[in-house]
Amino acid sequence: MTEDLTRFLAAYDAVLARWPVPVDRMDLTSPYGTTRVTACGPEDGAPLVLLHGGGTTSTVWFANVAGLARTRRIYAIDRIGEAGRSLRGERPMRSVDDLHDWLDGVLDGLGLGLGPEPGLEPGLGRADLCGHSYGAWIALTYALRAPQHIRKLVLLDPTQCFAGYKAGYLLRALPLLVRPTAERAGAFLAWETRGAEVDSAWRELNGLAAELPHTKVITGKRPRPRQLRGSTVPTLVLLAGDSRVHDSRRVEAAARRHLPHAETAVLPGLSHHAMPFVHAAALDRMILEFLEKP
Repeated sequence: MTEDLTRFLAAYDAVLARWPVPVDRMDLTSPYGTTRVTACGPEDGAPLVLLHGGGTTSTVWFANVAGLARTRRIYAIDRIGEAGRSLRGERPMRSVDDLHDWLDGVLDGLGLGLGPEPGLEPGLGRADLCGHSYGAWIALTYALRAPQHIRKLVLLDPTQCFAGYKAGYLLRALPLLVRPTAERAGAFLAWETRGAEVDSAWRELNGLAAELPHTKVITGKRPRPRQLRGSTVPTLVLLAGDSRVHDSRRVEAAARRHLPHAETAVLPGLSHHAMPFVHAAALDRMILEFLEKP
């Protein structure tokens, strides 16, 4: 184990140790590798699966789990190939189909991917799925592919779902993409969050994660309006009003125009990268109110 990895794992465990609820650690095996899932909340609670944004880990939900886990059984996933405690296997993920197949396997391993529960309406799956940023793109594209597995969908400032990136954001991110360092990751985070207060332990973890080797991020095309209009999954789209990533109002308008069964809101005072943990209590409340609607 390299010194960089040792430091990263220590920082990861330090953030996880600060989660304000007891957690269970689960390792699910598949041809793609071993997926680490951190679970919390009542075991008989309705399941809510969390997909983190790109470049982060499942620990990013540290400010949300106390509220969400009061009534929900939370499953926070580390994606294989990215920083975290998941491990790559013999079969690499190379395509969007592979990514969706991997998520199929994770849901199956959690007992959530077997189709509707008895008594549920046809087409309503066992799990609710919530993703942030790139995790929201994965969640949306998966729900379009396998709607029978998902009951409800929550998208937090989703990228590449309804509109593209701002050119200024991509230009600002370029040095970090070309030569990632902890310093560059910290500076980029401070710029995008407009200097918002960020938990120091998580900020350190975020910097260390940037310096770890990782596989190429799997990306795909933005869903076409025709695909979105065919969605059968009730969806909540929450957007960061101060996001530097994209035009939040444009994203909201596209989601309203193309996505059936969608509720949307633009939340002021939130940036893209700070969205999970700044004003977390209000965010959790909106998520739970949506999920608990009949």
